Amino acid sequence: MKELIELLAKALVDHPEKVSVNQIAGEKAVILELRVDPEDMGKVIGKQGRIAKAIRTVAKAAAAREGKRAVVEIIQ
Repeated sequence: MKELIELLAKALVDHPEKVSVNQIAGEKAVILELRVDPEDMGKVIGKQGRIAKAIRTVAKAAAAREGKRAVVEIIQ
């Protein structure tokens, strides 16, 4: 799941080398911290948060296959 979010984010930004994803796994939930360059925040969030919502939807679908919940936090 970490690799999936990283792949999606790198495709969206101008500075893919500064994209990193930290995965914190619990029993029933997975927290994914997505860090991007401050210049790329707008590209990852999108207009009215549409791209961020889409990334979260993909993460939730991938987590559901494993029987878990996913939370994606976008951090500078």
